[in-house]
This record gives sequence, C-alpha cells and structure tokens, in this order.
Amino acid sequence: MNRVILAINAGSSSIKFQAFATEGVVGAGDNLERRVSGLLEGIGSQPRLLIKDGAGATLRNDNLSQAAAPSVEAGEGIVGDWLQSDDAARLIGGPIGAIGHRVVHGGADFSAAAQIDDAVLARITALTHLAPLHQPKNLAPILAWRQRRPDLPQIACFDTAFHRGHAEVAERFAIPEALYLEGVRRYGFHGISYEFIAEKLTEVAPAIARGRVIVAHLGNGCSLCAMQDGRSVDSTMSFTALDGIPMGTRPGAIDPGVVLYLMREKGMDAAALEKFLYHQCGLKGMSGISNDVRVLEASTEPQARLALDHFVYRIAKEIGALAAVLQGIDALVFTAGIGENGADLRARIVAASSWLGLSLDADANAARRTDLSKSATGPRVLMIPTDEELMIARHTRRVLAL
Repeated sequence: MNRVILAINAGSSSIKFQAFATEGVVGAGDNLERRVSGLLEGIGSQPRLLIKDGAGATLRNDNLSQAAAPSVEAGEGIVGDWLQSDDAARLIGGPIGAIGHRVVHGGADFSAAAQIDDAVLARITALTHLAPLHQPKNLAPILAWRQRRPDLPQIACFDTAFHRGHAEVAERFAIPEALYLEGVRRYGFHGISYEFIAEKLTEVAPAIARGRVIVAHLGNGCSLCAMQDGRSVDSTMSFTALDGIPMGTRPGAIDPGVVLYLMREKGMDAAALEKFLYHQCGLKGMSGISNDVRVLEASTEPQARLALDHFVYRIAKEIGALAAVLQGIDALVFTAGIGENGADLRARIVAASSWLGLSLDADANAARRTDLSKSATGPRVLMIPTDEELMIARHTRRVLAL
C-alpha cells in the first residue's frame, strides 16, 4: 500500500517540507518518491511560500504579508493548512501517514531517531535551553500536528545523533567530571545533513566514501565535520550551535573571556548575551551590513570584504585542524546554501587549504559539477547538494518499518 511520509524541517525563520510516497524510487535503495516540496521563508520579515511538484515544476510562489507569518508558529499554520487541503492530497496521492521532524538538539539521550510520545516530547522540550534559537521552532510543528492528528505517528530526527559516536577524548571539555555527567559536552550539529552526504558519497564517490573526508556545511548556520569510514569523528560545533566557524549571525568559537567582559563591562545578563551571540555577531555583526554572503560579495565596503576574508580564514584554519584529527584528507565536500552556490568562496577556501594537496578546477567550479578537483590525483574537492528532508523521510520509514 502506498503510504505518504511528510518531512518537516523548521528553522529559525523558515519551514521546509517535502512529501514522499513509499512507492517509486528517488535514489539507490530508497523506494521513496518525492511528490511535493515546499519552503516558507522570510518568516517575520518578507514571507514567501514556494511549492513545487515532484518534477520540480512551481505550483505556488506567493509573497505574503509580514502580518500573515510573523513567527514560525504562525507560518506552521499556513503550511499545515495547505498540507491538509484537497490540492495537497491530490498531489501527494493520499493522506499523510507519518511525519518526520528535524530536531536540532537530542542531548545525551538520543543517538538515533525516535517516535514521539509524551515522554520523548518532554525530553526534547527539556533540551530547549541548549538550542534556544532552534528547538522551539522544531517543536512548533510537532505540537501543531499532535493537535490536528493525534493518531498520526511522528518521528524526531536529531541533528546531534550522527555525532554521538565520537571518542570521549573528542567529546570532552577540560572541565570537572560532574559537569560532563550533567551533559556538558561536545555534541555537534547538522548531523542530518552530514549523514545524507555520507550515504550519498557511496553513490557518487565510492572510492573515497570510506576514507578521510571533511564536509563543509555552509549556510546561514555553518560547521565542518570530519568523517572516517562514513562516520563522524569530530565537528566544529560542540555544546551548542554557537561554536566553531563564523556563521550568518553567530560568531563561532570565541574566547569565554569575551563573554565575561560583556557581563562585567557592558552589563549584559544571560538574555542579552543570548540575543547578542545568536543574532548580532557573525558575518552580520562583523560587516555591519548583512548576514547574506551575496550581499557582502556585491558590496564595496571594506568591512564586507573583511567579514568574508575572516570567514575564509577561519574555515581554512578548522579544515587544517580536522585534517590533523584524521591524519590526512582524501576529500573536501562542500554542501548547503553557501557551499552549493558560492563558487568564489569555494575557490578561496580551497586555495587557502592548498597545502593539503587540494586544488580546484575553475570551469568545474563555475559549472557546479560534483567533482571540482583540478588534479587527477590527490585529495578530491566535491560539491554535493544536501537533502535533509529525504534523510528525515528515510529515518521515519526505518523507525516505523513502512
């Protein structure tokens, strides 16, 4: 029987969704057919609802008023209403049979996707303080669908789960044992994306899929992951999604003494620090212009150039650190919004990492090919679009044995 799996990826200002039928094929071993994909972006500022059918044809491309979608919670209502409409039912070929959700933080509790019941929901909610920018947004569609369809199975797919096999020496901070036992440790994020790339590598580059691979997930949120034999070994993000390389509005790694300085000299309390670190730093804070790489690349302002230079510098620095962890590198993979579309930044990052043997073919890079490598030998440079929604659907199907 054909079953429909809905995958929901709710972010801080957007909601992505895709519906898959459990018949047909979208990739090796999937037996999943993409019927609908959608995106509600610009929530709280300039909302836009984009819906496409399984073939990629645009069905809706609607600009909404800010009042219509002032928050992710309100935006979820717009998406939910459409998904329950007759139009959606015709496109996806039947009623929704299960929903998989991206949940950013699984803490120490969850090392794999889990079906959501009252106990699991309580544990996810209790982790909100570890991901205050994302966890409430992830919870919004879960709670809404529990009200709409209390009988509908829902699966939580955790961004932290892919990293839960890290060695203790990589997972630890140099802090007292009691805090580690409370859960203060390095978790890593973007795991759903990294797991998709790990599986995709077995198709597009089987010779290196089990080798030493660094994946650069570069979007508004950014991180790097070192993988060996298809598993996460280390990641630049840690206890929260603030650590690591600079991001759109987050600073990445920062001396804790800066936080103490802001408390003592600027009078910031926890709430003010949280707002500052999550919303006022990164490319936006450094440039004073925007968190959008495209805007910064088009700008002639010196601070825009400095922000991008710093972005490249920090990424190259962390690539070197992860290469040391892996004792070498067989491939560097770019993915996510900037990683997939930012040809100039890809070129600059590879040039800054050329000491590792990485080189880039300019024509392949401009054409957005999968293999961007200039040399026929040595470490490869790849660009692989991520598909978190497909990965969520896969996990949902596995948990429910659909």
